[in-house]
Amino acid sequence: MEKKKSSLKSTIAVSLTNYLDAGAIVAGASGLTLWKDYLGLTEGHLGWLNAISANCLGAAIGAIIGGFLADKYGRKAIYTYNMLVYMLGVLLILLSTSFPTLLAGFLVTGISVGVGVPASWTYISESSEVNNRGRNIGISQMAWGIGPTIILILGTLLAPPTGGSGTEGVLFGLVESVAALFGTTSGSALNVFSSRIVFASLFVVAFIAWLLQRRLDESEEWKSMKSKNAQNGQQQDTGTFASFGSLFTNKTNVKTILFLAGMYLTWNLVSSVMGFFQQHIYETAGGLSNEYANMLSVGQWLIIIATTFVFSMIVDKVNQRWLFFTGVMFAVLAWVLVLTVGITSIGGLLIFTLLWGLQGGISVQSFYALWASELFPARYRAAAQGVMFFLVRGLSAAWGLGFVYIYGEQGEGFTRAAWVMLLLLVVSLVIGTTGAPDTRGKTLEEITKERYGE
Repeated sequence: MEKKKSSLKSTIAVSLTNYLDAGAIVAGASGLTLWKDYLGLTEGHLGWLNAISANCLGAAIGAIIGGFLADKYGRKAIYTYNMLVYMLGVLLILLSTSFPTLLAGFLVTGISVGVGVPASWTYISESSEVNNRGRNIGISQMAWGIGPTIILILGTLLAPPTGGSGTEGVLFGLVESVAALFGTTSGSALNVFSSRIVFASLFVVAFIAWLLQRRLDESEEWKSMKSKNAQNGQQQDTGTFASFGSLFTNKTNVKTILFLAGMYLTWNLVSSVMGFFQQHIYETAGGLSNEYANMLSVGQWLIIIATTFVFSMIVDKVNQRWLFFTGVMFAVLAWVLVLTVGITSIGGLLIFTLLWGLQGGISVQSFYALWASELFPARYRAAAQGVMFFLVRGLSAAWGLGFVYIYGEQGEGFTRAAWVMLLLLVVSLVIGTTGAPDTRGKTLEEITKERYGE
């Protein structure tokens, strides 16, 4: 069943979840060095922050919970309460004065992000017109790019005088004023207030998102499925736990999970590292200041936003297999460049920023969000996504813990890590290109009947 009225309004409201997902990751990344100095953290501590955050394990745990709840109680149930959990996590980070509190804040925020992701992609797909499904997924991905851009701009403006240049952001005076209210006037305790203010902005956006999302209508596709189940006496046959049997014994499901998880996992292992450690890499291996590291990342995210807009305009009109191939090839070329030119070259960094930005606009995540919401029946559409998201982000957590030891305290192992990431991207390219489904221009009901019959 496809909704006939315009789906753009609901897409924008739901897309705030993507803004807050990427915003939480990048807010942590942009202030990572500041928290490290303030709390005296090691690279191992940073690995744990990455592992349990919205980037990895926290989101993985939340996805299993969110997938079950969205299929069992409806997509709207997620939007009624989930942002309150997100705000709690951000508040813990804001008030952190120790590593355990900071870790708890990252975990709670990550769980909230994970809860919202399966419901968001499912709701957007189910509420979209047949010829706008890819467009609306693209718009939601634009929010995933706008979030980091705003966060990084804010981080640049508020940046303390760190790094070799010793320059500070133009709004660092505001940081000093806020910190003075809490009796802090110098040192790493002052500098970390830059990061606290950035997280405060996410708290405000989360509150606005909660006000908007709790007013959304329930998905018509989900209500239709519930009604049919009720008529057939199957009121309880929905949700992750009730559907595990058919989810993992049906050959079509298993093949789909292997395809989507394999394509997304290999790409996300690289993307999760870049999402959380990019500024830290620029500051250690690249020798940039916190301000200039954020500025370079801002440029990259602006490219991602522009490219995602182009993606959203063409994805429903062109061959999706070759559009996928083009996007991942940009990523492959970016890492080939790093390995041949090196990260300490400003020219290489600029070209890398361009190529990585182009792949981010035509990203594997966009295709994963689109295809994962199309290829499963409505009764466990969110649950299946929750399972795959759990696998992907959970393994990304383990990779994040290992990456910091491959990378080294000051980036001495970066080249070795780069070779691993290049190989992962090539695997994603092969899986996604060879397995891309032909779903463009078909309703969700038609896709389900083609794959599962009546």
